[in-house]
Amino acid sequence: MAEGRVVRVGVTVGLLAATHFLLHVGFSWGRGAPDLLTLAVLLAAREVRAGPAAAVGLAMGLLEDALSVLSFGANTVAMTIVGIAGALSRDLFVGDSRFFLGAYLFLGKVARDLVRWASVGDELRQSFVDQVLIDGAVSGLYVAAIGWLVAALTGVASAGRDP
Repeated sequence: MAEGRVVRVGVTVGLLAATHFLLHVGFSWGRGAPDLLTLAVLLAAREVRAGPAAAVGLAMGLLEDALSVLSFGANTVAMTIVGIAGALSRDLFVGDSRFFLGAYLFLGKVARDLVRWASVGDELRQSFVDQVLIDGAVSGLYVAAIGWLVAALTGVASAGRDP
């Protein structure tokens, strides 16, 4: 990957992480704010190989788990798996259209919610339909819409990637 793209991806991931915590913790938007950590992992995973994508997922999961008292580790597992799967999807799906990016971000967010749902204990787990199918689908659409905007502004997850 070219030096400029590495910097662009790193800055984008850092800004998304900072904005995520500003919205969730600083402004107390809670569930009203988009999941920008998952968006950061998914966008970075389209740009880097599986190892660095797993590291980004691990870091973002640990950051999110630092604020989670009852289900520590569930977000870390989910984000790491999503990072690896997102990076491996580069080899299977070569697409740079807006539709592909939206579908990729939507499915990535739903997959993250599914893995997190499976990772938390029975005491914290809500019903599958409520937590994964309904909340996951709505938040997936939210992340896809924000992701389109971020990708358009930063050029991350666009044409011209190096293998």
